[in-house]
Amino acid sequence: MRIVVKVGTNILTKGNGIDTSYIGEIAKQIETLHKDGHQVILVSSGAIGFGCMELKKQPSRDIKMRQAFAAVGQGLLMHEYAQAFNDVHVAQVLVTYDVIEDRKKYLNLRNSIRKLLTLGVIPIVNENDAVAVDEIGSKFGDNDLLSAMVALKSNADALFILTDTTGLYTDNPAKNADARLVRTISEITPAVEGYAGKAGFTHGVGGMKAKINAAKLAIKGGCTMVIANGREEDVLLRLVAGERIGTLFIPKKKLSSKQRWILSGKPKGTIHVNECADDILQKDTVNLLPIGVDNVEGTFKKGDVVMINDFAKAIVEYDAKTINKVKGLESAAAAKILGKKRAEVVKQELMVFI
Repeated sequence: MRIVVKVGTNILTKGNGIDTSYIGEIAKQIETLHKDGHQVILVSSGAIGFGCMELKKQPSRDIKMRQAFAAVGQGLLMHEYAQAFNDVHVAQVLVTYDVIEDRKKYLNLRNSIRKLLTLGVIPIVNENDAVAVDEIGSKFGDNDLLSAMVALKSNADALFILTDTTGLYTDNPAKNADARLVRTISEITPAVEGYAGKAGFTHGVGGMKAKINAAKLAIKGGCTMVIANGREEDVLLRLVAGERIGTLFIPKKKLSSKQRWILSGKPKGTIHVNECADDILQKDTVNLLPIGVDNVEGTFKKGDVVMINDFAKAIVEYDAKTINKVKGLESAAAAKILGKKRAEVVKQELMVFI
């Protein structure tokens, strides 16, 4: 079983310091899973929070300050993990959003992680906040979304997000005594999104909304996900054993590795299809042909991920300029212009409904 475990900043800290004993406990559980034959990828926040505490500064939204915190804290974070794991090696894997989005870079990352796993090494993944050009946290939400992306792109069976709450409640249990824990979710409805409330801000930047967004991506990609209290005794061992802890998100079906990558990819543009093509594509498993294309929005190249109207993501067979040349044409006419026997704009196996 391949498992992605995500731990957030707030659960790695205690008061104004690093919770070394907790990190040791999580490492112990991961080592046990490793010895039992499971492959574990750890997605860990904490670099910014650790750097903030080390420099004795207040949390900040300033990008340059948070980059500095991350640069100081990343070494501290990895030192803690290196000390905590006794019988297995660990490896630092720092990523930025462009690495996840670019197929070639992603494949290199995936191959690196796979090699580490075959060598019996625990990959510890974190966003490379020290060089992030976007607002830190806006892309991955304290690594919640990153953990879902890693789970899908590594073809993981399960994603366990460990936090300082028991799971998803219908309301804030600290403010509403009638709030109840939601045990199982198979679809992220507006009501479920409404349960999330607003994220707080201490040393971390995540919150329940970020976790719901991660769950939405995970279950659409066919990965089981759990939000659980990371301080529950032996929480990882019990989850792997099938014990019901926290909130379980159940996928309806499992996608292929490439389909998972498409689903988690950022679209480079949109192919607008006509009403007939819209209806056929959503009812049947078919290729998108030029005759069904009304318009092309954005600049993209062959192999990029694009939206199809608002119902699917797909990898395109041609660049935007070429598709514009053949849009609306019958297949024979389009194929002649393209110099191909067939003229699919998108192949059905490279289309994922969202």
